[in-house]
Amino acid sequence: MGGRGATRGSVPDWKTVHPEALALLRGYLRIDSSNPPGQEAPAARYLGALLEAEGITPRYIETAPGREILYARLPGDGSKRALMLANHTDVVPVEPAYWTVPAFEGLEVGGRIYGRGAVDMKGIAIMQLIAFLLVKRLNLPLRRDLVFCAVPDEEALGKQGMAWLCDHHPELLEDVEYELNEGGSGTSEFQGTERPVFFVATSEKQVCWLRLTAIGIPGHGSIPHPIEHNSAVRLARALQRLAEWERPITFTPETEAWVDRLSAEGLMPPRDQPEEIARLVGGSAPLQAMFTNTLNVTMIASGIKANVIPARSSAVVDCRLLPGQSREDWRQQVIARVDDPAVEVTFHEELDADEPVSAPWDTELYRVIEAVISEAVEGAVVAPSMTVGGTDNRFLRARGIPAYGFAPCILSQQERAGFHANDEFLTVENLNMGCELTYEIVRRMCA
Repeated sequence: MGGRGATRGSVPDWKTVHPEALALLRGYLRIDSSNPPGQEAPAARYLGALLEAEGITPRYIETAPGREILYARLPGDGSKRALMLANHTDVVPVEPAYWTVPAFEGLEVGGRIYGRGAVDMKGIAIMQLIAFLLVKRLNLPLRRDLVFCAVPDEEALGKQGMAWLCDHHPELLEDVEYELNEGGSGTSEFQGTERPVFFVATSEKQVCWLRLTAIGIPGHGSIPHPIEHNSAVRLARALQRLAEWERPITFTPETEAWVDRLSAEGLMPPRDQPEEIARLVGGSAPLQAMFTNTLNVTMIASGIKANVIPARSSAVVDCRLLPGQSREDWRQQVIARVDDPAVEVTFHEELDADEPVSAPWDTELYRVIEAVISEAVEGAVVAPSMTVGGTDNRFLRARGIPAYGFAPCILSQQERAGFHANDEFLTVENLNMGCELTYEIVRRMCA
């Protein structure tokens, strides 16, 4: 998809760029890069071919068979350090029976672009790619290098993606001063108001996957069996106790700043009204995720046959911890809550050794984001925030790079509900807005 007519003088011709971006996203969504199995190389090559068509020579860095990082750089004059635009090429798998549209055809229906990855995060990748291509087409003089980096494996904790890049090619990151990735965006539906609020993610929660295992005594399914010997029942009781566990809200430095910013605009009670804040948090699942450690049962395995009482039953619980909290301390809290010596609580798999660190928000990039959004969206509020899921930003923050999660568009509740869910979509309007504002953020930071 060439961009020969995508500029008008020294500014983008958005009437031409918008349909180009739509076509590129639809093509990208047609590539099934589900992880597992994690064969994302075709996605990297798709993006790379678009760069090559513009005379940009990217690097393809293999991290494992069938998995590649795409890395490209536009040089600046060296007066400032680089800005990286980073995204991931993998998507979570789908259950096609529960989708009402095909998940990998990139269909546009009623102003919506449907497909796995539309919001997480192939749509954002196209916003970044368009900004990168426009800088090249317009031949903007750059003060800092501009880097475009698409990595695999983010949806499986990044071991073969961003973590691998940091470990094996640190030289590609050593001059990066700032990074933009996923994790925050805008909303016009905050706390019952229609005022546009944009959240720039400067921190994130810590992934803590736990496995609960109950061991019992097997027997014939036709014979009454003591409940304490049925591993499935013991496990179910433990999971029920966790599901009913009520925990108080906890403030972190990030949520304190978040509340202060929003209360100054009349959108949240001030911090000296903790009971009112707790009431609001209790009525909103997204806010609960910001102020508490969360847990959700995601996998259950039990039994080998319909007429055999299971000897072993297990479940995986996806826990996300607030910044500054210890995984081991949390595991001990879960053990105490379950309160059953027959149910073992262990870590599901080895995760990052270090707790996530936060990025400062008193930076040039944050101020540029705030200025661009304030000028483009009347009455907008911009606030630092926390990603309640995990992202690749944590690897950059651990290296001292202010890594922000931000897509400059206004996602509806339906779009937000599409993350890892059925019928995921991004509106054409949001794609266009994201392309324009991503470009403007990049231009002000680099040109």
